Amino acid sequence: MTTLKSKLHADLNAAIKERDELRSSTLRLTLAAITKEEVAGKEKRELSDDEVQKVITREAKKRREAAEAFAQGGRAESAEREKAEGEVLAAYLPKQLSDDELNAIVAQAVEEAKAGGAEGPRAMGAVMKIVNPKVAGQAEGGRVAAAVKKLLVG
Repeated sequence: MTTLKSKLHADLNAAIKERDELRSSTLRLTLAAITKEEVAGKEKRELSDDEVQKVITREAKKRREAAEAFAQGGRAESAEREKAEGEVLAAYLPKQLSDDELNAIVAQAVEEAKAGGAEGPRAMGAVMKIVNPKVAGQAEGGRVAAAVKKLLVG
């Protein structure tokens, strides 16, 4: 078992013993998503820590989107629950880049792309190819794309 997955199991057991309903249900759902990912495809396999992290990231994103949808629908209590679940999952993810850090990485990538001959809004793909490996797991794709677009167009 990978170290991240075993940490999730240990934390789930601790949450159950502490009768922490929010954490235990969130971790149960996340572990179920990991297991589902492991058995997807032709044969069962063990996920690496990176793959487990991607599943956790995906689950955290679902919580954020659900919280926004509940807030827009006037269901504040459900929105708060989703936000709280997202915060539980955030503890297992790498620290997110600040806007300044992200903009600095994007600016450097734009310069690299311009040196390679790509300019203007059409350089978006080239810049994203440079930026994505550098910020993997530390910034959401939508945030990255918005920062790239702002620098290319602006």
